[in-house]
Amino acid sequence: QVQLVESGGGLVQAGGSLRLSCAASGRTFSSYAMGWFRQAPGKEREFVAAITLSAGMTHYADSVKGRFTISRENAKNTVYLQMNSLKPEDTGVYYCAGTPRYGLMSHGGFYDYWGQGTQVTVSS
Repeated sequence: QVQLVESGGGLVQAGGSLRLSCAASGRTFSSYAMGWFRQAPGKEREFVAAITLSAGMTHYADSVKGRFTISRENAKNTVYLQMNSLKPEDTGVYYCAGTPRYGLMSHGGFYDYWGQGTQVTVSS
């Protein structure tokens, strides 16, 4: 069982940066591949980024490639999402998710554990 708690969201102007954190409970964090998803008002949840359990590989949605960076510190049971050059269309609730499956997964159905989300608002 893994519990996930996101933090770091907020209001930022377009072009600005934010760093989201996701703290995981439990001693098996390093055994979980992790991902970030987001959901804008009135839209379906969408994939943002994923990272393998060893942080050896990452995968990004085309819409954030080159602007966002996912990373993890297994010693701190934490996964991060560094977001640069933010755009108003990046606005939404950001969720981290974890799965014991190997690999990089962009479909939310493959993730077993979810955080409560943190709001990111980018003003124009």
